[in-house]
Formats: sequence, C-alpha cells, structure tokens
Amino acid sequence: MVQEFASLLVLGFAPALFWLWYFYIKDRYDPEPRAWILKIFLLGMASTIPIALVEGLIGLVFPSELVLAVVVAPIVEEVGKFLVVYLFVFHRPVFDEPIDGIVYAVTAALGFAALENFVYILAAYSETLLLPLELSVVRAVLSVPGHALMSTMWGFALGQSLVTPLPSARRLVVNGILLAIALHAAFNLLVSLDIVGAAVLVIVLVPLMWLFARERIAASHDSAGNGPIKKG
Repeated sequence: MVQEFASLLVLGFAPALFWLWYFYIKDRYDPEPRAWILKIFLLGMASTIPIALVEGLIGLVFPSELVLAVVVAPIVEEVGKFLVVYLFVFHRPVFDEPIDGIVYAVTAALGFAALENFVYILAAYSETLLLPLELSVVRAVLSVPGHALMSTMWGFALGQSLVTPLPSARRLVVNGILLAIALHAAFNLLVSLDIVGAAVLVIVLVPLMWLFARERIAASHDSAGNGPIKKG
C-alpha cells in the first residue's frame, strides 16, 4: 500500500517538477532564489482548495459540466493563480526583471497543476486499483504543461508591467489574464470533444501555446535591460 501510494505521488508530482525545472532554467541571467520558487509552488498547490470551493459553489448555481469546464474553471483558476503571484511576490524586491513574471506565473501554475494532477490520478486508481499510467502520461504532456503555458500569458504581462508606464501596464495585465482564460477555455472545450477535439488540441492549440510562450520568454529577455519603471 505504501509503495503504491509512493508511485501515485511520483506520477502526480513528477511532471510538474520536471516542467518547473524546464521553465526555471529559462531565467538564465539572474535565476530566482529557490526559496521563493518553493514558496510560490506551495502557495500554488494551496490555491487549489479555495479554487475548488469557488468552482463547487458556482456549480451549485450552474450545474452544467460544460459551463463549469469551459467558462467557470478557466476564469476561477487563472485568476486564482494570478492572485498567488500578485499578492505574494509581485511587490517584493525579488520580483525585479520582466522574466520574473513568467517564472513565478509558471511556478504557481505548476504548483496548482501538481496537486490537481495527483487528485486525478488518485481518483483513477481508486476506481480501478491499477496505476493509471496512460492517464498520467497524457496529463504529463498536455494538462500539466498546459497550465504553465496558459499562465505565461499573464505572467509575461506582469513582468512587462515593470518596464511599462502605469496606465498601459494595467491594460497589459488585464489583457494577459483574458488571453490566459481564453486559451484555458479553448483547451477544456477541445478536451470535451473527444477524438476530434483531442486532435485539434495536440496539432493546433498546444503548439500555438508553446509558440506564444517562447515568444514571450524571448521578449522578456529582450526588455530586461530597460530597467523597472514602477511596481504596482
């Protein structure tokens, strides 16, 4: 039993930890303190509780699985992850480069995704008493990095707000959150469409999100020398 639980922990958390490492090394000039990465990762995990509660309460009012997946979850989850970064690290001195927005957004998102992934895998194991290897592989390459890629949209905006005058910075952040929500909604919608949706997801949406993320990482590095204009 202990060995099986340990295996479930590995299946649940290993993908998030791998993708966290992948994005962390993108901050190649001045990596963030590991203590802060750990703190935001754990807060991202903790955010799953209030997010789940809010989604559950809204589900009582709108008991439609499609509405919950395509409308409610994208809004609540992206705003929840955003608040982790904005409330706990954005105003700290450690958040001092445009790339930091992406690093901390991805960290919070992967903390959320790690616990969510573990819950899904644990639920699948509880139903079959078999290690859900197929599910874990699919989620490891799609759902877990998907959370990170979506959150890079508002993470990039938060980072750019360091080098953007205040009125424009606020619009930039709002637009980043809206883009993350839109991508999240499209992801969940395609997942609900079975085979056709899965094909579009793998062939179109996921590569598009990777392209968006790579462009934003490069743009964050390019704007690093501009110096902070404000924090707010």
